[in-house]
Amino acid sequence: MARPIILKYKDETVTFVHKKIDRSRLYGKRKRIAMDPAGKPCTRAEITEDGAILVKKGMAAQAYFDMKDSWLPYSSLTGMDLAGKPLKKCPSTLGAAQVLQGPVSTEQLLDLEVMSVYQLSGKLPPKLRASLQKGDVFMFVFNYRGDYHNETAFLVSGKEGCFALMGNIVEPQWLELKASGEELFTEEDVESDDLDFEMF
Repeated sequence: MARPIILKYKDETVTFVHKKIDRSRLYGKRKRIAMDPAGKPCTRAEITEDGAILVKKGMAAQAYFDMKDSWLPYSSLTGMDLAGKPLKKCPSTLGAAQVLQGPVSTEQLLDLEVMSVYQLSGKLPPKLRASLQKGDVFMFVFNYRGDYHNETAFLVSGKEGCFALMGNIVEPQWLELKASGEELFTEEDVESDDLDFEMF
């Protein structure tokens, strides 16, 4: 069983059991399985460009292949920033209490690039429950597994229960005209368009 999401709200601690929501849970899924001539399911594998290594399912999820086709476990890799300096690894927030910030504005939630949604189940403190039912939104730090980047999560509530939306805050770039509009004609131009009957 996965470690819980623990949130600290004022002087109280809330523990949530979480379940990820994806399209297959909402709409179901179908899977196409390739069969061999004997009617047995085939196992997916890939061959490197030089044909020297056979990469089976699951091997790429556990390690990385460099340009020389050497197999390197992900635990031996180090994250680097744009300046080439090593990044500090962020620990998983599961099982560790995170401070619940808010209520925050709904505009902050609308700026979130949602990467995953979790349904939460747990006993809410009365004040937090009342605030969520009123439509308030709360924010906290989330990191499913230890890596080099923490995600931003928002706690919301609806008729179907309590949910956490995880992702990254996006700062929208608004485009505006650098100069205000200018008149393309003058009153003299308008008068010059009138018909002069003396010309006929």
